[in-house]
Amino acid sequence: ASKIRKISGRGETTGGTAHYAFGALEDDIIIKHRLLTRTTTTRGEPPLKKLQKKFTAFALETEKDGENYADCERLARVFLQELKTFELPLVKTKAVIDANVREKENFNELNDEINRRIVEAQEDIEGLKRMLEESKVERKHKEECEMIRKLIAAQPPRSETQKVIDELEREIAALEAENTASSRTLELRKKQFALLLHVVDELQNTIEEEQRSMVEEMRMAAIYENKNTVEDAAGGSAEAMAID
Repeated sequence: ASKIRKISGRGETTGGTAHYAFGALEDDIIIKHRLLTRTTTTRGEPPLKKLQKKFTAFALETEKDGENYADCERLARVFLQELKTFELPLVKTKAVIDANVREKENFNELNDEINRRIVEAQEDIEGLKRMLEESKVERKHKEECEMIRKLIAAQPPRSETQKVIDELEREIAALEAENTASSRTLELRKKQFALLLHVVDELQNTIEEEQRSMVEEMRMAAIYENKNTVEDAAGGSAEAMAID
């Protein structure tokens, strides 16, 4: 892991934002370099450099002339020991990498399983939503049925209602019979009244005819009387003239 240092007073961030000594890209480069060189701390000599020195010392010793087999063997053992020391963290790192790969695969499988369960849960939620809507509609229908049932229960029994209907039908039949009788009586009265009007009209015509006849007779009588009066007057004058 990289050694990250926060630049802030007394271990607190400034202005609510953390400030780091290295950027994200530089931090990745440092981590990669430390993994390659097996440098896990800033103290001491890097392991790769120490291994290089051991190998260089062994190589230089082998190039010397003379009886230096013991020194070469000693330096070889030192180099191999340093190589094992350097190799051990690599083996550990490889084991960690393999474990991380397996963990990643397990994580991917777990992620796929979680996604599958999420999809199933969403489908279950949609199904439950549909069931909820259906339950709401069914509950509404039940409430309407209950309301209708209460209204029906509040009404009188069918037998009483039928009695009332029968009584009303009898009254309607009686009223219809009375209406029919009244209509016949009214029709008869209309005919009688029409006959009476006709008789009155005939009587009035007769009276008017008689009145006209009486007037004509009186007029004729007056004319006849006037004629007689004139004749009598004329006769008296002739007799007077004859006497003279």
